[in-house]
Amino acid sequence: MGDPGPVAGDTDSDDAGFDEGDIEEVIELDGPEADDALADEMDEIDLGNHGYGDEGAEGDMEMMTDDADVVFSKHIGSVFCIGLDRTTESLAVTGGEDDKAYVWRLGDGEVLMECGGHKDSVTCACFSHNSALVATGDMGGLVKAWDVNSREQVWEFEVSDLEWLDWHVAAPVLLAGTVDGDVWMWKVPSGDCKTFQGHGSQSTAGKVMPDGKRLCVGYEDGTVKVWDLKQGAALHTLSGHQGHTGAVTCMDCHHDNVLVMSGATDGTARVWNSAAGKCVSGYSAGPETGGDEDTNSVEAVGLSRSQPLAAVGSLNGTLGVYDIPTGVQRHKCSHPGGIVRLQWAESGYLLYTSCLDGVTRIWDSRTGATVKQLSGHSEEILDMAVSRDGNIVLTSSGDNTARVFNLQKPER
Repeated sequence: MGDPGPVAGDTDSDDAGFDEGDIEEVIELDGPEADDALADEMDEIDLGNHGYGDEGAEGDMEMMTDDADVVFSKHIGSVFCIGLDRTTESLAVTGGEDDKAYVWRLGDGEVLMECGGHKDSVTCACFSHNSALVATGDMGGLVKAWDVNSREQVWEFEVSDLEWLDWHVAAPVLLAGTVDGDVWMWKVPSGDCKTFQGHGSQSTAGKVMPDGKRLCVGYEDGTVKVWDLKQGAALHTLSGHQGHTGAVTCMDCHHDNVLVMSGATDGTARVWNSAAGKCVSGYSAGPETGGDEDTNSVEAVGLSRSQPLAAVGSLNGTLGVYDIPTGVQRHKCSHPGGIVRLQWAESGYLLYTSCLDGVTRIWDSRTGATVKQLSGHSEEILDMAVSRDGNIVLTSSGDNTARVFNLQKPER
């Protein structure tokens, strides 16, 4: 299999290079005043009240050691998702095959809250922007919100089969995508809601942009849309020869509020200018023609905050690191199993990947070399979260556990 490179057809002069002139506006949001303003703006949106408030990895697991500091083993069945509270970074939430979610402490694994009442596997679980609320969602479409302090459920709503959940960046507003293609937005706990109607294709991935004003949504037919949250209108529809031919599986948004990245089952990844609605660069995780879609599927993408770099992780075990302005691949990093999650360090050059071989790896994006491996899981990793300073890594797995790795320990 040849090295991944820019996809043929993405080298038109208008689209292939990153041109700063394409950026229409960069919105600085640092500081509490900006967050407060965004929260106020979201509160002003007129929403109508719509009702009530095992399959292992290829290859042998690397189980010589267990590097985890805490092993959370309350779930009965696979642990599909894990989230980290972004305020204190001391709590985790996990959802699993046992139709439950748990909120627990990173330090010792003590359960603070059991989130029950779901009717199917809990596949989405995440903290709100200020960690005051936790959202949990199951495959059947039952979405619940929980107050972390009171440890009580404060809201629920049922939609069609759930694909993804994401909180607003500065307000208690929850968004969800479903198999019928609609996107829902609720104020929690009031239950006021708005829907962004689809075009007949499943809404398979979604991400609120850092400006808090727009939402990027990927669909099963390969389309990516940029929605205005206040107006409820699609600002751009990204498809056609510049887009994907397979279902969108993952998305990331750059903190500059302009660049958006998407990956798809067709083995491609795209970087978009969300202001202009144009493709900036495209990459392939496998052969441009032929190949096995299931093997080449891109499952994880990420945009570096500190460098003009994009990362692409696929089920064929390839991590590609690309230069956005030129589209040139800088590094190709091989894994013994498929890559399911990746995340850039918030500052610096480190890149984290989690894999179907049960191992999390940390890479130096300057050299393409492995900095560290974190072992412990006996089955595939299904989700990952990393702290802001990069020193705490959380993983959830098909081995029925979640693990906490603390990289600050002297022996690490």
